[in-house]
Amino acid sequence: MKHLKRIQSILILSIAVIFSACSSDDDFNVQSDNLDDFKLVQTVNENGHIIELYTENGNFLTGYNAIYLQIKSAGNLVSDAQPRWEPVMNMMDMLHSCPYSSLTPKENSTGIYKGYILFQMANHGMEHWEINIEYTVDGTIYSANTPIEVEESSHRNIESFQGNDGKNYVLALVEPTDPFVGVNKMKAAVYHMENMMSFVPVDNYKVLIDPRMPGMGNHGSPNNTDLLPIANGFYEGNLSLSMTGYWKVNLQLSDASTNIVKGEEVTADNESSSIFFELEF
Repeated sequence: MKHLKRIQSILILSIAVIFSACSSDDDFNVQSDNLDDFKLVQTVNENGHIIELYTENGNFLTGYNAIYLQIKSAGNLVSDAQPRWEPVMNMMDMLHSCPYSSLTPKENSTGIYKGYILFQMANHGMEHWEINIEYTVDGTIYSANTPIEVEESSHRNIESFQGNDGKNYVLALVEPTDPFVGVNKMKAAVYHMENMMSFVPVDNYKVLIDPRMPGMGNHGSPNNTDLLPIANGFYEGNLSLSMTGYWKVNLQLSDASTNIVKGEEVTADNESSSIFFELEF
């Protein structure tokens, strides 16, 4: 009987230790910065504060970049930083920006902010990108600046062009990021350039798509649907990929009056549009 009681005591103690460990892990997860699935790209030490920038792949690349930002003061996350940013490309003879969103609080987190930037070109020699950041700590507004390295994406995922209407546009692929055989949800962003430093979302247009496999007789695929506006310059539709390999997604941008602003139809005599995205899987 004594041995039985001792075994019961050991079991109870073991269960208590297990639950205690689980509780500790849960508390750690709740208190974590919720960026465990992302990789740190850039750390900025300025004004006695630490600013950290994260992306999913740990890089800044041409095209659409979802970016997360947090600011630490005295080792603690600043929960009311109200950050603002502006990406700037320093070229040999001029400065220009690119399409980007505002920074907003990340869901189910405290002190983490999210936004996106559409880099239309990579760093090249002395020409490089930087990000200017403004933020608030304890009621005081601070500013910081950091140069960043933007690399060329492995496949074409952004187009910058002048349309037939004389306006300058940026068209970027947002999804799919992990394409598969079948019907993929496709998402793109369309911006119009007001001037070298200002880009605004374009709504009420349409993005016509025609995916083709150049290495397989330029064949297409069924069940595609053109991309229609959803909100704030974003467009969604269906992209059908019938097999693995290299795909060229031919594009045409149509305005609110159904006029083709840029891009050409694929025909027997024209194998590709002048604007397109690339996918390979």
